[in-house]
Formats: sequence, structure tokens, C-alpha cells
Amino acid sequence: MNEPSFDRVLHAIADPTRRRILQALKAPRPANQSEGLCARDLEKRIRVSQPTISHHMTILENAGLVRVHKQAQWRWYQRNEQVLRNFIRNMKKDL
Repeated sequence: MNEPSFDRVLHAIADPTRRRILQALKAPRPANQSEGLCARDLEKRIRVSQPTISHHMTILENAGLVRVHKQAQWRWYQRNEQVLRNFIRNMKKDL
């Protein structure tokens, strides 16, 4: 996959709810959740509805900031640490 565009990443992290989602995905999780967090887990942690989670996860996924693993009817989300590190490195370079 190509590196996500700088503008797309900026748009994705501009929203406070999406930043909270990224923080929730960074938080330690129980061993039985090694696949990441599902939308239901995020609903509980962020306290927004499932459609809202889905909307934000689509934007984060399109920006390359999260990885999605599909297992049956479940979608498991994890942060894409490499993209986040590259974005931060580029931000430091450009400032």
C-alpha cells in the first residue's frame, strides 16, 4: 500500500473524536483482544454510537492510520504505528 497522503492524515486527525479513537487503540488491552478493538469496544471507550464509530473508522482507515482485520462478522482495528511515525517525522521535518 502506498503511503497515505499528508493531507488525508491531517484531515483524519483534525477531528477530536478520531484522536480519541486513536488514543483508545493505543491503550493496553486484555490478552484476549490481541486482534485489536472492535467497534463495540470503541463505542464503550469513546461513548459514541456504532454508526458514528463506523464513520470515523472509515476515515481513519482511508488515511492509513488504522489497520482492519476481518474475522467473520467482526472487524478488529489496530493503529498503524508505522504510518503514525512517518507522519510525525514528516511534520518535524516540515516545521
